[in-house]
Amino acid sequence: MSQPPTASWLQSRISVVQVEEGFDFAPKFDQDGLLPVVATDAASGEVLMMGVMNRDALLRSIETGEAHYWSRSRKAVWHKGATSGMVQTIVEMRIDDDQDALWLAVSIRGLGASCHVGYRSCFYRAVPLRQTPNARLHLQFREHAKLFDPAIVYAGLPNPTHL
Repeated sequence: MSQPPTASWLQSRISVVQVEEGFDFAPKFDQDGLLPVVATDAASGEVLMMGVMNRDALLRSIETGEAHYWSRSRKAVWHKGATSGMVQTIVEMRIDDDQDALWLAVSIRGLGASCHVGYRSCFYRAVPLRQTPNARLHLQFREHAKLFDPAIVYAGLPNPTHL
C-alpha cells in the first residue's frame, strides 16, 4: 500500500499514462516500502550491486547526489561508503517504465569497490548454466582478487550478511 509523498517532487500515482508516459516522478514502493535499485559503474557499465531504497533513502540520494540505501539487515538508511570511504556518486538515476525499480550509474571514490566482501562488484561470481537438475552447482569466481580487506575497513562492525 502506497504512502503519501514526502517531498513535492514525489507525485501520487494517478493513471497508467501518467506513470508510463508522463513527466511525474511517481515511484511505486513495494508492500514493505522498498524500491529495488541496481547500481552500475558509470564508465564501464559493470553491474556493481543491487540494493533497495525506502522513501527516505531515495530522498537523501536525490538531495545529495550520493547513493543511500535501506539496509534490511541493519533496519536503517545507510549512506553507501560512509564507513569505507567508497562513496557512490550518482552520475545518473533512471526509473523503469512502471516506476517500480531504479537504475543508478555511479562513480565510486577511493578504491572503486562496491562490495562489503572486498571485491569491486557484489556480483563477483557466476552461476554455471545448462546443468542437470541433480548436479551440484559450483559458483565460478569472475573476480579473483579483493580490492580491500573488509576486516580492516569495517573493523568492529557486524557483517551485514545474515544466515
